Amino acid sequence: MSPVDREVVRRKLERIASNLRLLEPMKDLSLEAYRADVYRRKATERLLQEVVEAAVDVNLHLLTGTGRPAPDDLYSSFLALGEAGILDSSLAARLAPSAGLRNRLVHEYDRLEDALVLASVGGALELYPRYLAAVERFLESGRDR
Repeated sequence: MSPVDREVVRRKLERIASNLRLLEPMKDLSLEAYRADVYRRKATERLLQEVVEAAVDVNLHLLTGTGRPAPDDLYSSFLALGEAGILDSSLAARLAPSAGLRNRLVHEYDRLEDALVLASVGGALELYPRYLAAVERFLESGRDR
């Protein structure tokens, strides 16, 4: 078991926070305005993808760094953080589906539903700040050692 590297975790958390700030202007776009601007669409997709990927990296790092097994899939990494008491289990359950969004963004880009991606911005802006706060509380608690 490798110990939790707080610098790595905090670097990933900052990536998430930065991407959330960049996503903020997208939350009020109409679907028509979103669809009309390919650069906004692609930026939104990539920012969301990076948010989820950074969170999954944090999840796996925290789980393995605290002696827990790595889960079988991205979705389960959020649930496992809830089971470990790092995230509130209800927050973990609400975040877990973002792994599916990440997979659609990466693997099914030709069949993306713009409305779903745009709606995901609001969800990310609601849930991921809570994720950031929970992980930071965990690090500050010293339970990662």
